[in-house]
Amino acid sequence: MSLTKVAVVTGSNKGIGYAIVKGLCEKFDGKVYLTSRDEGRGQVAINELKKLGFNPAFHQLDIDDEESVVKFRDYIKAHEGGIDVLVNNAAIAFKSNATEPTGIQAEVTLKTNYFNTLRACEILFPILRPNGQVINLSSYLGHLSHIQSPELRAKLSDPSLTKEQLSELMNQFIQDAKNGVHIERGWGNFTYSVSKVGLSALSIIQQKELDKENKNISVNFVHPGYVGTDMTDFKGPSTIEQGASAPVFLALGGHNLKGQFVWFDSSVVDWYSPKPPNNAY
Repeated sequence: MSLTKVAVVTGSNKGIGYAIVKGLCEKFDGKVYLTSRDEGRGQVAINELKKLGFNPAFHQLDIDDEESVVKFRDYIKAHEGGIDVLVNNAAIAFKSNATEPTGIQAEVTLKTNYFNTLRACEILFPILRPNGQVINLSSYLGHLSHIQSPELRAKLSDPSLTKEQLSELMNQFIQDAKNGVHIERGWGNFTYSVSKVGLSALSIIQQKELDKENKNISVNFVHPGYVGTDMTDFKGPSTIEQGASAPVFLALGGHNLKGQFVWFDSSVVDWYSPKPPNNAY
């Protein structure tokens, strides 16, 4: 069993995830795992990084497949002993011109971005080592202010909010979207935003829960900027390397931040404030 430090990046065969792996290969004193749903695409990414002089490891990992996550956990536990850095990057978003009904978009988006990310964390957190770092990739749209309803914002920011209660709220949004009342209920009209607000709120809860274990594990959530990737139809002005900057900063220790919303420039932003910063990227 290896005593080498281990970093894992989900959904990292392309885009920001790929750049995070690259950045960790450059700066992290340990072994870096590039993971992806598709083994072939993952191997292509590994080969690209090897041509650049890096040597990341690869393992198949699909957070939408519970068996895949369990297999990955068991492999890491057997071969590495644990995880020191976990970057939850895997996510999906419908295109702006998608024709699927909002209810379907809500169900599919939250399944990956919130519910299955939560499940992956529940499976992998037990093998986090002391002093570990968890980085959840949120978004500018993951700021609490993007929820229109004051009542919903109050519930999402309640210090006593539990994971179960948060999941109930996320399920309520899906049901409201299916019933076509999500806008009048104050959720807004962008399912991706709700999924990332949910992930942001989850990050705060996760930090509180891990604090009770006294293992000095940090959970932070980050807005990487508006990055030119498949998800943004390459409209984002920032490069994937720029998008990876703050996540890598946090992975390397991030000034011992815990439970914070970190902007792309590595500054700390008040998630609860009435408005997010003007500089989205």
